[in-house]
Amino acid sequence: MNRNYYQTHQLTLAQHPSETHERVMMRLVAFALHANEERLSFTRGISTDTEPDLWQKDLSDQIGLWIELDQIDEKRIKRACGVADQVVIYTCQPRNALPWWKQMEARLKRFGNLTVAAIDVISDCRIEALLNRSMQLQCTVQDNTVHLSNSSQSVELRSRSLM
Repeated sequence: MNRNYYQTHQLTLAQHPSETHERVMMRLVAFALHANEERLSFTRGISTDTEPDLWQKDLSDQIGLWIELDQIDEKRIKRACGVADQVVIYTCQPRNALPWWKQMEARLKRFGNLTVAAIDVISDCRIEALLNRSMQLQCTVQDNTVHLSNSSQSVELRSRSLM
């Protein structure tokens, strides 16, 4: 709402066999947080080590935005920062994110085009409860808060900057 972006998206989300339902939904949340970026698209993501979860490429195939979920290693971050104009990492697992962040924080400050944020579920409903084969979801993003709902349930999440 604070971006004045109102749009309907028809998306296809493929789930890798090793990917949890929660992670699939977090990819959708990451899309929502950047949906006003033209040409934002899902990639092969977890099934390859050469592509992020989402990216935005321009017409000349240059990567403007590289979005990763979870705690990735420094080598991958360095590569992403070298090929993309802007890199965003969202940590989605609070229990694992804090130790990863404490270990990586000092080393990641050298990347000027890197943003690291945590996505926290702040409602009682689990985000994977919204997942089904043909989802119809409504999403509102305002002031780093994402409200995602279907006809019977809703989840509220907050994005907070770590770096």
